[in-house]
Amino acid sequence: MTPPLEKSSVAAVEQLARDAGAVALRHFEALSTVPVESKGHLDLVTAADQDVERFLTEGLAKAFPEDGIFGEEGAAHQGTSGRTWVVDPIDGTFNFVRGGDQWAISIGLYEAGQPTFGVIFAPLRSQILVGGIGLASTLNGERLAQRSGLDSSRASCGVGFHPVIPVELRLETLRFVLEDAGMSFRCCGSATLSLIEVALGQVDGYLGIGESSWDLMAALPILDQIGIRSTVDWKNTDLSSKLRFACGTPEFLQAVAPIVDFGATLEL
Repeated sequence: MTPPLEKSSVAAVEQLARDAGAVALRHFEALSTVPVESKGHLDLVTAADQDVERFLTEGLAKAFPEDGIFGEEGAAHQGTSGRTWVVDPIDGTFNFVRGGDQWAISIGLYEAGQPTFGVIFAPLRSQILVGGIGLASTLNGERLAQRSGLDSSRASCGVGFHPVIPVELRLETLRFVLEDAGMSFRCCGSATLSLIEVALGQVDGYLGIGESSWDLMAALPILDQIGIRSTVDWKNTDLSSKLRFACGTPEFLQAVAPIVDFGATLEL
């Protein structure tokens, strides 16, 4: 069994996330001067993403020199410990460049073929979530409530799509959610923020089509401690894969099973 992260290490990663948030906020406060480079249609990368990832990479390498690092903006270090830190410097870049608050910094630990620990910091919402194997999941230091069941009379599902997902698949997914599953849906443009909504009980679960490992590596171990499961088969999934998955209570997963090819990866 994977041992829990030491308290000193937990504190170090939490502080690193907060400090990275300060770096991001400096860019956010000067949005009119932030250069934006397009990686694809509605898929943006800014100097802020790159600076925050550099800051996270340097901090993790200093604190955990034997561990690997894998990041959205290209950070890649193999390491020798068998552990890999998976980082998303700003999940919700489109929201960030539009001046919205739906973006967050995500730091997850991948060990023994599974996500084991995570820290998420949403600076503009003053929310920091921490949790993982052997650790209670918390929001701003307060223990998160356990999640269970599915009330069909007010069921709600978060939905997220990679920008290149075909319109037909997006529409079929939304049709299924609304008609077959009988749920409302929310799409906020950030998998991390959507998974925070799952953690807080604001939605019952999340459907991600074309998401990346860095979008959910931090959130899943936090959610797992409060009864939320995912369909990702990590032992047969490469960290660079694009994922099609569901995350929620067992009852939610059962309700959305027909639209999810469990453990699937996508060729984009």
